[in-house]
Amino acid sequence: MTQLVVAPAPSPVTPRLTRSLIGKKLLMAVTGVILFLFVVLHLLGNLKVFEGPAPFNAYAEGLRTVGAPFFARGQLLWIARIVLLGSVLLHIWAAVAVTQASWRARPVGYRRLEPVETTFAARTMRWGGVIIFAYVVYHLLDLTFGRANPSFVPGDVYHNLVASFARWPVAAAYMAAMVVLGLHIYHGLWSAFQTLGVNRPPTAGWRRGGAALIALLITAGYVSIPAAVLVGMVR
Repeated sequence: MTQLVVAPAPSPVTPRLTRSLIGKKLLMAVTGVILFLFVVLHLLGNLKVFEGPAPFNAYAEGLRTVGAPFFARGQLLWIARIVLLGSVLLHIWAAVAVTQASWRARPVGYRRLEPVETTFAARTMRWGGVIIFAYVVYHLLDLTFGRANPSFVPGDVYHNLVASFARWPVAAAYMAAMVVLGLHIYHGLWSAFQTLGVNRPPTAGWRRGGAALIALLITAGYVSIPAAVLVGMVR
C-alpha cells in the first residue's frame, strides 16, 4: 500500500526587500537619490537670494501656493516635507542596518589590517550623517519656525536669512555643515552608482570624478550664500 505524503509548501525563497542586505542597500540608495534631488532643488531656490528681497520672497511664497487651486495654501509643501522626512528616516534606518550587518559579519577584529583603497569621505560617512541631521534640526528652528532666530519676521524669508547669517557663528556652522554635506554627497553618489549597478569599468573613473565635481559645485553654491551675507554682498 502506497502512502501519500503531502509535502509542506515551500517557503518563499526571496526575502522581503527590507530584510535582505541588498534590499537595505538599495533602499538607502533610492532614498539617498530623493534627498539628493531635494538638495539640488533647494540650492537652486536659495540662490535666488542674490536677486534681492522681492524675487526671493516671491519664490518662498510660490512654494506655499504651488498646486493651487487643487491644493490649499501650503498643503503640497507639507506633503513634500512628509515625503522628505520619510526618506530621511528610511535612509538613516537602512544605513544603521547595513552598518550593524557589517559588524555582525566581522565579530572579531582582524589581527592585521591590510590597507585598502578608501577616501576621507567614506571614513567619515557615519558621523557626517549625524552632523548633517543635527544641523538640519537647528536650521529648521532658525529659518522655518524662527525659534532660534531672535530677528525672525514671519513671511519675510529674505530678512530672516540675512539676519541669521549676519551672525558669524551661525554662518560658520552652516558653511562647515555644507562641507560635511559635500563629502556625504560625494561618497553617497559613488556608492549609489555601485549599488544600482551603473559603476562598472571602463566608466568607473569618470564617475568618481563626476561625483566629486557635483559635490564640489553643490558645496560651493550653499557656502556662497552665508559668505555673501558676511561680506555685505547680500544685505
